[in-house]
Amino acid sequence: MAWFSVNTSNTTLENALLGNEPRDERLAQVEIALLSIIFITAGILNFGLLLVLCKRRKQLSRMRVFVFHLCVADLVVTFFQVCPQLMWDITDRFVGPDILCRAVKYLQVVGMFASTYMIVVMTIDRYQAICNPMVTFQRRRARWNGPVCAAWCVSLIGSLPQVFIFSRVEVAPGVYDCWAKFITPWGPKAYVTWTTLVIFVLPVLTVIVCQVRICRTVHVNFHMKMQHVGEAVRKPMSSRASSVAGVSKARVKTVKMTVVIVLAYIICWTPFFTVQLWSVWDVEAPTQTATFTILMLLANLNSCANPCIYLMFSGKLPKRLVALMGSGQPDLKESIQEDASVVSSLYISLKSLSDCR
Repeated sequence: MAWFSVNTSNTTLENALLGNEPRDERLAQVEIALLSIIFITAGILNFGLLLVLCKRRKQLSRMRVFVFHLCVADLVVTFFQVCPQLMWDITDRFVGPDILCRAVKYLQVVGMFASTYMIVVMTIDRYQAICNPMVTFQRRRARWNGPVCAAWCVSLIGSLPQVFIFSRVEVAPGVYDCWAKFITPWGPKAYVTWTTLVIFVLPVLTVIVCQVRICRTVHVNFHMKMQHVGEAVRKPMSSRASSVAGVSKARVKTVKMTVVIVLAYIICWTPFFTVQLWSVWDVEAPTQTATFTILMLLANLNSCANPCIYLMFSGKLPKRLVALMGSGQPDLKESIQEDASVVSSLYISLKSLSDCR
């Protein structure tokens, strides 16, 4: 099973071309069961969260816009990556014309790109909000969210090679499947390595750099607040200054949520890309073992984890899901706090400048 490498389903390319090796039916049943659970869970969670956010669309903060599009990206993964792979495992061979083969392979990688780069732009936005609050404050609300549009454009364009690499080919007399065509022996290695770099390695390095700088800035601000508390003992703090600590908690909370989303992404996708690289760089890699297959399936869990992380950090996981059936009014408190935290971050920055002078 793979979405962008030379191997699909449970047979190697060589065995498929010879057409003389049946798949491991027991392992296939495990795959089908796991993919079914992931498909149902991810579909319900992401669709439910999408409904919650749609009901609050008039009060969507900047962070919630990113969560909304991350949810859409995860739905793309659910319906165009997990679902086709589930159908494929059930039928053993790809069933459909050549155009459907190319479309499925294209959309499978679109979901991977979109989910990854939505996390990247979300992290960069938090970096700008925490480390460069003046830029965030001066930025006008545009009808189109630039970073979100950029993430989708990268996803749609970056997935185009799939259309030319994969096609419906005859793997045995009268037997057709959706396979990739590479120049051997370096083609598969170059393709999988390049895909791993642009979908996993570079995004992870980007978010790690941003998170490190965010943590440093939060650490500095924490010590500044401690100094303000010491000054308050000698003289009363103004209402504006005393509100800084309370309001900024909303922004720190979104940073924590972003960190957890990034960690979940790394945990889920590291085994997948590791075994993909192993399979193309080592001719003796145990690609037909259950361990290999399960490790690749873990990547799909990321689409289940993202909505859970957001709902848990909102503090109202059960209530939000139950509220889908009701007609309650949207709670504006969190949105107001998050937007007001821009002003509080500005105050901290200006305060530090005045203290330096």
